[in-house]
Amino acid sequence: MIDHPFGGIKVRNLYKIFGSDPKAHVDAVRNGLSKTELNDRYGHVLGLRDINLEIPSGCIQVIMGLSGSGKSTLIRHINRLIDPTAGEVLVDGVDVVKMNEVELRAFRRHQTAMVFQKFALLPHRNVLDNAVFGLEIQGFERAKAVDVAMRWLERVGLKGFEEKFPNQLSGGMQQRVGLARALANDAPVLLMDEAYSALDPLIRVDMQTVLLDIQKEIRKTILFITHDLDEALRLGDQIAILRDGEVIQQGTSQDIVLRPANDYIATFVKEVNKGRVVHVEAIMSPLAEGAASDGPRVVAGTTIEEAVRALCDAPPESVVVVSEQGQPLGVVPFKQLLGAMVNAR
Repeated sequence: MIDHPFGGIKVRNLYKIFGSDPKAHVDAVRNGLSKTELNDRYGHVLGLRDINLEIPSGCIQVIMGLSGSGKSTLIRHINRLIDPTAGEVLVDGVDVVKMNEVELRAFRRHQTAMVFQKFALLPHRNVLDNAVFGLEIQGFERAKAVDVAMRWLERVGLKGFEEKFPNQLSGGMQQRVGLARALANDAPVLLMDEAYSALDPLIRVDMQTVLLDIQKEIRKTILFITHDLDEALRLGDQIAILRDGEVIQQGTSQDIVLRPANDYIATFVKEVNKGRVVHVEAIMSPLAEGAASDGPRVVAGTTIEEAVRALCDAPPESVVVVSEQGQPLGVVPFKQLLGAMVNAR
């Protein structure tokens, strides 16, 4: 276990150029050379341009974008599977870019864990032996490693499957093994690169629920890569949307849906079920001092869809939004709830 507060992750002015002499072209890219121009003139590929992110401890940061946007390149900078062309990657206040080989090896073993899209299980090892693999590398005694791994296998719903081999498991079950293996390491940073994109839709939603439930307990700092907006909106405390190696918009799910930065983002969110994303406090009217607060009550953070359900079960025409302590904060009329489900305005 970590015996000090984890300081989160800061990515500062990060650039990645692929090619034979990437550093020679950083200044040109800084000064506005486009991805296409860099490739056409110099035969180099722009992976990332001036990425700046601040990820607080215990937060799920989703990095979203279409294929080729740079999201997987970005996550691989966190544990330096890829070296940047320029910039800093500060994890718990330490610049990963400046680590030597010994420091980097220790950092990867103890500070980060990764869950992969293709599961990356060892086919000759059973479920238990896959789950203890990271602990073995760290030098744990077998008995202690097994105890830790078994607790996490049970937590992800695989109790009784520890003697099975990967080829005997469904895709969803294999990904649960990968998640248990990562969590058993007890690293403060969990990197999840398209971890659920190979799963069937229903299994994918189930795995999202598993992750959210576990995160309530462990409060890891999670970077989650996805190309699916619904997944991003459901999982992310913060979301960064990439396009051609650049961050187009950063913010909460509310920010992305209610205030798209440009037409590109607006196109993304156009078909989103806003009722399942937007929270009631985003559209409520504050209560006037001394005003009555009759009607069904919903806690701040309740989605519009959940608030509509509450109204359907009661005759009043408005819901009252209250704090976790029950203090009334404002009201939302039924008509406004329905309008927000369609327009989120």
